Amino acid sequence: METKNIMKYVSIFSVLAAVGMFAYVGYASNMLSYLSEDPKTCINCHTMNTQFATWQHSSHRERANCVDCHLPKETLTDKIFAKSRDGFKHSTAMTFRTYEGQNIRASESAKNRIQANCIRCHSELVSQITTNNKLYETKGAGGQLDRKCWSCHRRVPHGRARGLTTTPDNLGVKSI
Repeated sequence: METKNIMKYVSIFSVLAAVGMFAYVGYASNMLSYLSEDPKTCINCHTMNTQFATWQHSSHRERANCVDCHLPKETLTDKIFAKSRDGFKHSTAMTFRTYEGQNIRASESAKNRIQANCIRCHSELVSQITTNNKLYETKGAGGQLDRKCWSCHRRVPHGRARGLTTTPDNLGVKSI
């Protein structure tokens, strides 16, 4: 009978410890902030400080945030899946230090999303270019268009920043 009571208390303690640990990890990682579209979310773990700091001084700051450019707009499911996948890749790369040369590179999927969002936001400006697409396209090995908006507009919206150490003093990035 006494062993039964001990096991009951050990089980209760184990469940409470697991719930407490989950709550602490959720709090420490600002887990709920990742459900928002606030650009400050991208600098929770200092990975994107350079990109955040350069975006703050760009022409896009007043009209677009990180989510507007980097996530798909089609469905909420696509948006959540892309945000989860990219967040997992970023956290894994930072944890295991697998970023090559301290550079953050967009995946092919991310590049395609960014390109689609550039065209969506600037559709009036690029309508003639997209109409005359044959003049501007270069085909890659997979038959897809290689040329992206940033092949000409390299400094939009992150300036020349390309590495995690480009703006080393931005560990305490503040909103303007």
